[in-house]
Amino acid sequence: MADKPSVLFVCVHNAGRSQMAAAWLTHLAGDRVEVRSAGSAPGDRVNPAAVAAMAEVGIDISKETPKILTVDAVRESDVCVTMGCGDTCPVFPGKRYLDWELADPAGRGIEAVRPIRDAIRARVESLIAEIDEIDEKREA
Repeated sequence: MADKPSVLFVCVHNAGRSQMAAAWLTHLAGDRVEVRSAGSAPGDRVNPAAVAAMAEVGIDISKETPKILTVDAVRESDVCVTMGCGDTCPVFPGKRYLDWELADPAGRGIEAVRPIRDAIRARVESLIAEIDEIDEKREA
């Protein structure tokens, strides 16, 4: 494990849920956690409704781009979170794998994306608490 924990968020197109999750974790945890996001079939751009929903809470993801999921990204991450999209990650010993069942924001307006954004924030806050607890135990 590196100096700080690393989390990878995975969704097929890496254009909505995984981008919002990565942005929330970066925003809420700062530089305490290394954050990655990727997808098995990355889209051309981040979902505009996700960009707008995150902008409403003061987080700019407009310059993010979908990235391809690689074995190295999984290997280098301590926690791999799939976003209920059916994507799977290569499995390595010692990694923690989570699947967050979340509605897909693709093709939806901002009204439908807001509750997804808020659900992701709540899950990210819980994940940060778990990471902090693990770090405290390791340092003790």
